[in-house]
Amino acid sequence: MHHRLTGHTKPIASAAANWPPLRRFIAGEHRLGLLMAQRRWTVALYELLRFGVKQAWACLFGGIAVALMIGSWRFYPPDAVLARYDFLLLCMLAVQVALLAGKLETWEEARVILIYHVVGTAMEVFKTSVGSWIYPEPSVFHIGGVPLFSGFMYSCIGSYICRCWRLFDFRFTQHPRRLGLIALSVAIYVNFFSHHYVVDLRWGLFAWAIWLLGRTSIHFKVWTRYRAMPLLLGLVLVSLFIWFTENIGTFTKTWLYPSQRLGWSMVGIEKLGSWFLLLIISYTLVILVNAPRRWRGETRRRDDAAAGGMSAPTL
Repeated sequence: MHHRLTGHTKPIASAAANWPPLRRFIAGEHRLGLLMAQRRWTVALYELLRFGVKQAWACLFGGIAVALMIGSWRFYPPDAVLARYDFLLLCMLAVQVALLAGKLETWEEARVILIYHVVGTAMEVFKTSVGSWIYPEPSVFHIGGVPLFSGFMYSCIGSYICRCWRLFDFRFTQHPRRLGLIALSVAIYVNFFSHHYVVDLRWGLFAWAIWLLGRTSIHFKVWTRYRAMPLLLGLVLVSLFIWFTENIGTFTKTWLYPSQRLGWSMVGIEKLGSWFLLLIISYTLVILVNAPRRWRGETRRRDDAAAGGMSAPTL
């Protein structure tokens, strides 16, 4: 039995409509979807393609940041009047303004991202002061040994989660109360400072996160159907991607760990745990803006659509 779209003759409501520059592509995407829905193998291929496109679109801010790190490392003149770090700061500010001006990011999301920017910068200042990592190049715009562009590395994570939330129309089962995640996030943040002076509690924090989120599933819509996965698994996969990106950051000498001063080597896999804990902080900040919606099942969603309600976003 062939997989077919659910009888729509017009494009169903799409998350792309949240971003005006993409609205004109919705009808064309709908026609392509009708064509691809004629065979099972084309359905699977098209859903995989849509998943990749959505992920790439969600990574817009982060992708630009990585491209700027690589490009400036490879081509930025070392004797330029403007230091490379300051150039990166101005570029990231321009990107943020462009996202807001183009309505590719909402002001509510920008406020959450700004908070994470400040939280991340404060941690950066402390971590560089105790020698956890360094920024080896000079800059004008910095606090202590931390160039101000570095906060945008944290902003990229917040931006990614916000954009995925809309693109995949997140729904949840057994999501914990926000107060519990706030308490966990505060404990994680405090431990990033305190473990330099007292016992490191990260294993207890991992256990707390598993206890709090272990039963939570995230339901996300790639095309016409929702898929589901454990939220913890999703956070681990995103943390792995961030760890991979961090290796790009150190390879381009944007920042360095003490073990990399004499020559580059991959960032230790143990950093994956640190990024997992930081990702929980970012996720908690995002749910302060986007209240987690309860999963009600495919049947209920279809009934709502048939009754004239808003269909779930697609692209």
